[in-house]
Amino acid sequence: MRRIEMIGELEKVANLNIPKDLASEEANKYLIDACARFDVKCPPPQPTARLLDKLVGEFLEVTCVNPTFIINHPEIMSPLAKWHRSNSVLTEIFELFINKDELCNAYTELNDPVVQRQRFADQLKDRQSGDDEAMALDETFCNALEYGLAPTGGWGLGIDRLAMLFTDSQNIKEVILFPAMRPQDDPASVKASLQAEN
Repeated sequence: MRRIEMIGELEKVANLNIPKDLASEEANKYLIDACARFDVKCPPPQPTARLLDKLVGEFLEVTCVNPTFIINHPEIMSPLAKWHRSNSVLTEIFELFINKDELCNAYTELNDPVVQRQRFADQLKDRQSGDDEAMALDETFCNALEYGLAPTGGWGLGIDRLAMLFTDSQNIKEVILFPAMRPQDDPASVKASLQAEN
């Protein structure tokens, strides 16, 4: 099965030379310029993690027709994953892609409360600047980590993703039995419901 290292493969495919310190302002500016050069849409806010994700989607994910593991994500993109054993700026994580869609996500769980709290604080800065995908500070989780967490792995593979793969669906809404619905008191949703019934 194909395995590709996220940053190395992105640099090779897109002919980039991404600065090594991804937390730096220089790296952020470089990635903003790369997105502009390749016409990759990433509306503000533009934290480094989002810019990288957009570039990976544009250059790597589209090549993952046959089962492919994208491995070794940068720490800046993986706030819950443990650092890589041989390269501390990476994390032990993989995403499995089939037919250009992410099927599952798995990682070695970070179990150091001090590092986890710092990563949450870093994510909180991005969240406060408007990035809805950045994680909030979860002090309860950090307190639980202080009591101890054995080496653990996270694995995310939903039945919805499998259904998308088996039915060749392009949108997760096509396979969810009970899709998210608007509240009944929303006039637009009431009007849309009435029109759908007629």
